[in-house]
Amino acid sequence: MKRITVLMFAALAACSSAPPKPSPAAVAELAPTGKLRAAINFGNGVLASKDPTTGEARGVSVDLSRELAKRLGVPLEIVPYAAAGRVVEAVKTGAWDVGYVAIDPLRAVDMIQSPAYVVIEGSYLVPAGSPIRSNAEVDREGIRIVVGKGSAYDLFLTREIKRAILVRAPTSPEVVNMMLAEKLEVSAGVKQQLEADAKRVRGVRLLAGRFMTINQAMAVPKGRDAGARYVRDFIEEMKATGFVAAALVRHNVDGAVVAGPDDPR
Repeated sequence: MKRITVLMFAALAACSSAPPKPSPAAVAELAPTGKLRAAINFGNGVLASKDPTTGEARGVSVDLSRELAKRLGVPLEIVPYAAAGRVVEAVKTGAWDVGYVAIDPLRAVDMIQSPAYVVIEGSYLVPAGSPIRSNAEVDREGIRIVVGKGSAYDLFLTREIKRAILVRAPTSPEVVNMMLAEKLEVSAGVKQQLEADAKRVRGVRLLAGRFMTINQAMAVPKGRDAGARYVRDFIEEMKATGFVAAALVRHNVDGAVVAGPDDPR
């Protein structure tokens, strides 16, 4: 019933009025090459994945990109990445026009972030025999926490951790394998990814609760102010009409919630 209600609401809302037309300046800034180049991070399965049979990109960030390209009247080009940190690095080269990253002040140096559209949780995973029983016990001397290099929780924990040591894996999906292979104490990551890892490998367990919330946003390169304004309004509309909620249901995403209107950046 919940799935049907969300999808019906989204469909009705989408038909209730014509979407705002982007200005020529917004189109020029969001599609300077004549197409919308969307940076999609396939390292975060909450936001995007590839169909195992066809290889087709899917997920809420893919759906948002397709809808935005449609409104701009341009083709969509998906620019794939394996980690959020690589998306952030690539903005300096002009490789993409819109990207999907967690909101963080360091990332705002090179990009303009929209309000959040989805909120997910960061959690810890430990070996089954670990004496660590709660999040509060993680930041201690001698504890090594594996994080995906450049991820939102890498940035957050770099600021917050005082006594434990951070060890960086190349990408977020590799953190649990590295923890086990190198006999480290803790893995940090997106809760859904760690839950999947706990089912994939034996001898690990997820700590209860979360150590942070991760606010996911759409972003454009710095200096594209007209494009950023349109993206901001677009994201607010996609939340308000139920588009984001319907995408989460359609792609069977559990544990992520639609961000509230005009969430703090």
